[in-house]
Amino acid sequence: MTHEEMIREFSKTLDNMERWMEKAEAHAKDKGFEVDVLVKARLAPDQFAFDQQLQSACDQAKYAAAYLGNKPPPSHPDTETTFAQLHERIRKCRAFLETVQAGDLAGSGDRKVAPAWLGGAWLKGNDYVDDVAVPNFYFHATMAYAILRHNGVTLGKMDYIGSMPVQQG
Repeated sequence: MTHEEMIREFSKTLDNMERWMEKAEAHAKDKGFEVDVLVKARLAPDQFAFDQQLQSACDQAKYAAAYLGNKPPPSHPDTETTFAQLHERIRKCRAFLETVQAGDLAGSGDRKVAPAWLGGAWLKGNDYVDDVAVPNFYFHATMAYAILRHNGVTLGKMDYIGSMPVQQG
């Protein structure tokens, strides 16, 4: 997978996450509860809640795009407390991903990626993608999906996969 394809896949999954949230909103309305109670839902007491899973997926996508595209990442403080605010977080993240063009990614496989949490250490761009960005993004997206599913939202595999460029004939 090229880095451009990775960013496109991150954007697609963020779109899917918005659709999961829309299904959660419809589920809450149908069952007569306020959807925002799901913001702090979690699978286990020591695991991130839904909002943190979504924020982490967004952060991983934007940081990967920023590091590889040689751009400063936008600041998105983790202050969302409602589904409406989480929708906006996804939209801001996708908007940033759209700013990273193919030319920005030239040479990104060998680019030095040094996130602050590595404490001065760094990874080559390709290693960062393979060992951090992709698995971390999909971990948090999957946990967000599982939290909604665990709370009764009718989601299936195709909700996770999303649209496919199917050809007829």
